[in-house]
Amino acid sequence: MLARNQILTQSGTAMLAQANSLSQNVLSLI
Repeated sequence: MLARNQILTQSGTAMLAQANSLSQNVLSLI
């Protein structure tokens, strides 16, 4: 259970980081 939760949180933070970088790239293009 702990390992699964860790993987879920890690993937969640990774997705958030990707979304942040994507939005920053879009803003820089404008």
